[in-house]
Amino acid sequence: MSRKVIITCAVTGAIHTPSMSKALPVTPQEIADAAIGAAEAGAAIVHLHARNPKTGQPDQSPEAFAPFLKVIKQRSNAVVNLTTGGSPTMTVDERVRPAEFYKPEVASLNMGSMNFAFFGMLNRFKNFEHEWERKHVENKDIVFRNTFQDIEYVLSKLSGSGTRFEFECYDTAHLYNLKYFLDQGLVKAPLFVQTVFGLQGGTGAHPEDVLHMKRTADRLFGDQYVWSVLGAGRNQLPIAAMAAAMGGNIRVGLEDSLWAAPGRMAESNAEQVRLARKIIEGLGLDIASPDEAREILHLKGGDTLQV
Repeated sequence: MSRKVIITCAVTGAIHTPSMSKALPVTPQEIADAAIGAAEAGAAIVHLHARNPKTGQPDQSPEAFAPFLKVIKQRSNAVVNLTTGGSPTMTVDERVRPAEFYKPEVASLNMGSMNFAFFGMLNRFKNFEHEWERKHVENKDIVFRNTFQDIEYVLSKLSGSGTRFEFECYDTAHLYNLKYFLDQGLVKAPLFVQTVFGLQGGTGAHPEDVLHMKRTADRLFGDQYVWSVLGAGRNQLPIAAMAAAMGGNIRVGLEDSLWAAPGRMAESNAEQVRLARKIIEGLGLDIASPDEAREILHLKGGDTLQV
């Protein structure tokens, strides 16, 4: 039987701004439609952030998530994954609140502090509709704080909910941080490890970077983890193809990349999911359904989302 590959779609995030792409979902209805469209295209998991519907700024208040979570739960069987990353400028208390409130099947969890930068996008994007956008993009002074104390705080807030984690690892040290928490019994297998490539401030997107992260995870976790990859920007599909061929799973979405091909912006999150699906099926593999992803990751079930 063919191996099942989990596609995650991160539909909006907190990096890109509305002036960069008309396809970027901002309003609750746009976010709901994007998530449902991605699921219909083949995404088993939808990774969700919220935004201010007028300005597009990241909004991590639980109230901002409610309108689209209700629609997604009603119209889709997709696994809901709520960010605890929020935006790098938010406190960990702000970032964890939606997952603490709604108790999703999956929540993302960043596994280490890092420099976080996207000022390189100013080389392509020059004009911004909202005042906050340029300040957000050009900031060279962002340290995305994820200390051991912060990580323990998130784990403690969600420990009784049955929520499992997408462990976002932007560098090799983050894998070692995750190993510490596993050894302490604060997280449990199977670990859903999302290795991130090509974001300025994190590890690169060279094939050797991918191989190194995979080899390190294999050595640290053995058969106790499920591997997935995220390639930022133009690296999204090349990294996806590498990982799928190496036994991994794939994350795509407009949070991570606005592109569908060199020089062509994606028309939707669903388009990126379809492109990832072509890679998977071209390798003779099958995509995982939401229920198959639940089985692979030992999730508690979609009916437990508190909306």
